[in-house]
Amino acid sequence: MANTHATNEAWLTGRCLCGAVQLQVSHERPAIGACHCSICRKWSGGPFLSMECHETPVIRGEEHVGVYDSSDWAQRGFCKQCGTHLFYRLKEGGFYALSAGLFKESGNWPFTLEVFVDEQPGNYAFSNETKRMTGAEVFEQWTPKQDE
Repeated sequence: MANTHATNEAWLTGRCLCGAVQLQVSHERPAIGACHCSICRKWSGGPFLSMECHETPVIRGEEHVGVYDSSDWAQRGFCKQCGTHLFYRLKEGGFYALSAGLFKESGNWPFTLEVFVDEQPGNYAFSNETKRMTGAEVFEQWTPKQDE
C-alpha cells in the first residue's frame, strides 16, 4: 500500500471513526454502489455502500489497519482501533471498494450500481434508478478470462 503522494486537488480523503486511519484516492467522478451479497450484509449489517476504486489508495495510519481474508480472492480492511469498515479489495488486480461513509462528500455522489441483487433480501429496496447485476453477471464481467 502506498504511503505518499503529491498534493493534488482531485484527491478525496476519508477517515475512520477515531481518525487513526485516513484513506486518500484520486477520483474524478466518484459514485456509490451497493453490494447485497450475504458476506457484505453480514460484515456491514446491511448492503455495503462503497466507491469503486481501481488504484491502491494512499493509507495513513496503516499500522492501525487490520485485514481479513473473506474469500479466496478478496480481503476486507478495518480500523483495529475503532472497528470502522474501510474497504473490500481483490487480492489481484488492484480493485478496491472503499466504504462510502468514510468520505464526508459521499452524500453528494450519485448512486449508480447494485450488485448481487439475486442475494438481496426482500425486506428493503432502494428507490434510485441503478444498474442492477446478479452475482453471476458480476463474475462474468469482472473475472479475468483464461486463454484457452
